[in-house]
Amino acid sequence: MVRALGLPFDPIERAGETWEQRFGPASAMRAATSIFRVQQILLARFDEVLKPHELTFARYEVLVLLTFSRLGELPLKVIGSRLMVHPTSVTNAIDRLVAAGYVDRRPNPADGRGVLAAITEQGRAAVETTTAALMDLDFGLADLGEQERSELFDLLRTVRLGAGDVAEDAQHAG
Repeated sequence: MVRALGLPFDPIERAGETWEQRFGPASAMRAATSIFRVQQILLARFDEVLKPHELTFARYEVLVLLTFSRLGELPLKVIGSRLMVHPTSVTNAIDRLVAAGYVDRRPNPADGRGVLAAITEQGRAAVETTTAALMDLDFGLADLGEQERSELFDLLRTVRLGAGDVAEDAQHAG
């Protein structure tokens, strides 16, 4: 759990003031530092919901992705590309999900060397329970209204697109 600091001042704003005196404009530094702090806060909020189910947010995302698939199963390499993570991270997540009984691993009949991850009924039940709890928390963003959350998504998507998260032709399509 990320502990509430309860400081009498905003340390990121204070750092911004010092930054401006020493280095120049601080808006980018303040925004980036704030994103990292909010990530810590959100992950702590998610952990409260997910930990009792032996899940991290990364493993939760794998389970949700599997529920989105037509057959409830996907090749590990597809999971990695959709979640934008390294293959080793996918393997580690799948290992933990198998140990928890949420996923079965089996050979991919379409690829002799590939592996499929298939969600189990226990995995589906965990997704239902944890998704309801995360939605009750507004995914940790209850302090923002619907319009603000939409604007935040748009702003952060611009950064993601600039980093090449989505191919140029896909950007214009949707």
